[in-house]
Amino acid sequence: QVQLVESGGDLVQPGGSLRLSCAASGIMFTIYTMGWYRQAPGKQREWVSTITMGGTATYAESVTGRFTISRDNANNTLYLQMNSLKPEDTAVYYCNAAVKITTLRSYWGQGTQVTVSS
Repeated sequence: QVQLVESGGDLVQPGGSLRLSCAASGIMFTIYTMGWYRQAPGKQREWVSTITMGGTATYAESVTGRFTISRDNANNTLYLQMNSLKPEDTAVYYCNAAVKITTLRSYWGQGTQVTVSS
């Protein structure tokens, strides 16, 4: 059974930092491209960042320079370090694992709430 469990969401003041984690089980973590997405109230889910099995990271323009994605393959864990947080970063953050072998396999976590407010 595949499980992606996010943690680390919290209420933080503007300018603050948070570190999100996503613990994966039931998949061969090392071959998956891992990503973070977010969904703000009343908006569609949007892509935040992706890291490939080889460690190549890409970011949405809105978070470039503030967020850092990383992965610990030994512990099957994905991270998102978020600095200089803004109120517009407020959203539920979701972890995604995806791999295409013969078909695309994609899995989602349940999400963790990040609220940036003074």
